Amino acid sequence: MTTGVKRSALALTLNYLLLVAIAAVFILPLLFMGFSSLKPNDQLLRDATSLRAFLPVGELSFDNYSAAFARAPIATFVFNSAVVTATTVFLALIFGSLAGFAFVFLNWSGRDVIFSLILATLIVPFETIAVPLLLEVNNLPWMGPNGLTWGWLNSWRVQIIPWIADGLTIFLFVQYFKDLPRELIEAARVDGASWLQIYLKVVMPLSGPVIATAAILKFLVMYSQQYLWPLLVTQSETYRPVMVGLQYFFQLNTPWGEVMAYLTLITFPVVAFYLSLQKLFISSIAFSGLKG
Repeated sequence: MTTGVKRSALALTLNYLLLVAIAAVFILPLLFMGFSSLKPNDQLLRDATSLRAFLPVGELSFDNYSAAFARAPIATFVFNSAVVTATTVFLALIFGSLAGFAFVFLNWSGRDVIFSLILATLIVPFETIAVPLLLEVNNLPWMGPNGLTWGWLNSWRVQIIPWIADGLTIFLFVQYFKDLPRELIEAARVDGASWLQIYLKVVMPLSGPVIATAAILKFLVMYSQQYLWPLLVTQSETYRPVMVGLQYFFQLNTPWGEVMAYLTLITFPVVAFYLSLQKLFISSIAFSGLKG
């Protein structure tokens, strides 16, 4: 019995050590970035060769942040990214879930063929359609406060509308909806519920995990990986997002402290968003298990 207890304690200790090591891989770069943004440039370079790089030691101040805000309109970039990302994620979840619902629960002609075509778009690199898409949006009409105008360049809509429906989000919802009990849908239909009521009151309340997963993936794409498209369609700082703003900090002789300050400002919202949806993901799984 004693030997078994010792083995269990050893296995538990090894598991915790492994988890700590994995957590360190993700946490240490964030600590390095955050603390480096508070250090003078010469101290930052000296500390980068030792463990001091991960510690809040030395002369700490917010001078790098002040210099970063003076170098570029960071508040504008962050605001643009927040608007574009939040709107795109919200609309993508709506369109993706509606499409997934239609593919799984409704019978209509050509369903499998269209779904296959949607999946095929996942292997098409964006670079192959960037120029045709740019020419297309440059000639599209838009009805706004100033009346009918032509062309979508230099706007939020040109960064949002092309991305509100994508194959990955639809695929995630389709695969999740396929695992939902069909008895729930049939019971709702017997009770006289419409398809819209089933979607709103039966399917979506049980879809917390896939909503969180799709939202995280879409958020990462729109906030952290969108560079080429905004660079093509925005010619002024008024509508440019944070990734395009990075070019202001990779010019000649830019202090690394300013670079770290900017990276800290644009990275920690991503971490906060992920952690918040991770809690929703876990709670949704628990809720679904209890309901089952």
